[in-house]
Amino acid sequence: MNEAHESDCILVIGSNTTENHPIIGQRIKRAVRTAGTKLIVADPRAIELSDYAHLWLRQKPGTDLALINGLLHVIVAEELYDAKFIEERTEGFEDVKKAVVPYTPERVEEITGVPAEVITKAARLFARGSRSAIYYAMGITQHVLGTHNVMGLANLAMACGHIGKPGTGVNPLRGQNNVQGACDMGGLPNVYPGYQPVTSEEARRKFEAAWGVKLSPTPGLTVVEMMNAVHDGRIKGIYLIGENPVLTDPDAKHVEEALRHLECFVVQDIFLTETAKYADVVLPAAGFGEKEGTFTNTERRVQKLNRAVLPPGQARQDWQIVQDLANRMGYPMSYFSPADIMEEVAKVTPSYGGITYHRLGDMGLQWPCPTTEHHGTRILHTQAFTRGKGKFHALEFQPAAETPDEEFSVILTSGRLHYHYHATISRRSKGLEEICPEPFVEINPADAGRLGIVDGQMVKLISRHGEVQVKAEVTPRVAPGVVFLSFHFAEARVNELIGANLDPIAKIPEYKAGAVKVSKA
Repeated sequence: MNEAHESDCILVIGSNTTENHPIIGQRIKRAVRTAGTKLIVADPRAIELSDYAHLWLRQKPGTDLALINGLLHVIVAEELYDAKFIEERTEGFEDVKKAVVPYTPERVEEITGVPAEVITKAARLFARGSRSAIYYAMGITQHVLGTHNVMGLANLAMACGHIGKPGTGVNPLRGQNNVQGACDMGGLPNVYPGYQPVTSEEARRKFEAAWGVKLSPTPGLTVVEMMNAVHDGRIKGIYLIGENPVLTDPDAKHVEEALRHLECFVVQDIFLTETAKYADVVLPAAGFGEKEGTFTNTERRVQKLNRAVLPPGQARQDWQIVQDLANRMGYPMSYFSPADIMEEVAKVTPSYGGITYHRLGDMGLQWPCPTTEHHGTRILHTQAFTRGKGKFHALEFQPAAETPDEEFSVILTSGRLHYHYHATISRRSKGLEEICPEPFVEINPADAGRLGIVDGQMVKLISRHGEVQVKAEVTPRVAPGVVFLSFHFAEARVNELIGANLDPIAKIPEYKAGAVKVSKA
């Protein structure tokens, strides 16, 4: 992640980077201080990076696509786009040019609350840099328009030719340390390892031959869809590994009801989580410092994980538990180490084809790494995109699924806090609990004054789905008409207030924009 120093301009959108990805956040701050990198921050809250930003775009939650289209409108209107890159490397730009015509800075200001002149300045700053980069996270994806938000950012990068070069690109900051690796290995309902579609007959035959089983051509369900399927009687049992949906999934009461309906519920985890309490069987797993294997990070770097201590008690490594269970259920597995598993991964996953356990060393390798002679790939799309030419998408903004009305008049957004990146683990740290022991909702001083709420007072948040009581923190970090609540605390579960409105493509819940009523408790 040294590339931040190679960027002329960085756009951070939907990411509280210094709190959620502190190492990358430090690199961005250092680039601003020492390399002269210009920083644009688009975030509804005042975050640490706002203090380093040359421009802060404070959009209303749920209006990101309108803002992105507004930036593109300026770039098209002022002909700031890279015509040569567009002609040689992309297709569909003419459709985007037409689609963004209505998104004038003045109209986008009405939708987002970002001043028109700031939108224009941001577009010019991003487009005129020879190397501009975009960094985004779940503040972009956790919306009913999440997929379109990401496509919009791809439009922005391609229009300016800011892709395939050092210091550029559309860079997703992954939510956990091995989210990238889990997805790479097929931890998604519609693909095999290496993002090979389950609907592809060629891919299916390859994995049937490798695994010695018949495989379904039908994509599976996402987590939220699984819970709905339990209620419908289509799913009778769940085997859950390393997730805590009671705390993290939307419509928390709906999730609890689903777990109670299961005929068989197995949880494999390192702690007895809020979800594990519903399990029929709990399988104790080893933590990251207690096992061997690999993690793949946000820059596609596969890194070797070395065990520091032995697992406590009956805890075992995940792959050993899964292997023993498979053997007892009649499917033979005979791996002896993570190196054996990596050998199989290389055989069936082209992007990992040249990655062996013993090649990783101290620095690891970045995929694609197709052969054992290949040294890994630092930058993607240098000559061409995976599909050949990059495809522009003409995108129309739509409001969030739940917007404020007369009864629920305040926008609710959610996210992480610096001290509790993931509460399942961090709330078991005595030091972190002493620093940040309880939940709080951020509320703007103007709203607090109007409602007669003082700092530290207990307030009630009521949505169309549930209610929670939580202590108020009166702060200008949030704008008037917006409140922020973290999702770490079981005693004030923000997801009781969030409905199960999904992005129709990625099926991601809309965690970042809801509507609530706020009152004194």
